[in-house]
Amino acid sequence: MTPHVVEVQVVEQGLLHVRFADGTAGDVVMSPSHMTGVFEKLRDPSAFAQACVVDGFVTWPGELDLAPDAMYAAIAAEGCWRLG
Repeated sequence: MTPHVVEVQVVEQGLLHVRFADGTAGDVVMSPSHMTGVFEKLRDPSAFAQACVVDGFVTWPGELDLAPDAMYAAIAAEGCWRLG
């Protein structure tokens, strides 16, 4: 079963705090090196700040989202998921 994100907070550019339905919570760190290709527009702080939860996924306008399975596994193990 795919873990569902129920809350996301933008802490600062490149840093999110997420909480899953089972209460597991932690940070997602997106380095600038990860913000390439389809994620390029997230280099703009106003675009990054639009993070929200849709159907259990952290998502942004333009159909950008993050994989909740990998996010959950890293946060459950280490409290943080580092991208890039």
